[in-house]
Amino acid sequence: MEDHSPSPERKPLTSAAQRAVAEAEARRKAAAASAQPMQKEVQGPKGPEPTRYGDWENKGIASDF
Repeated sequence: MEDHSPSPERKPLTSAAQRAVAEAEARRKAAAASAQPMQKEVQGPKGPEPTRYGDWENKGIASDF
């Protein structure tokens, strides 16, 4: 894992930068708290999502679209 502690040669953050970091952390926490798990797909294709890879397989025949 990475160590995110400030190194001694870094300049101290300005108050505006500290506010920005605090706001970003609050947004991350809010997004994580409101995240909902994805629903399972019913009767979908088996394996990886075919549209992600640019082709579709139906009854053994692959087609690009």
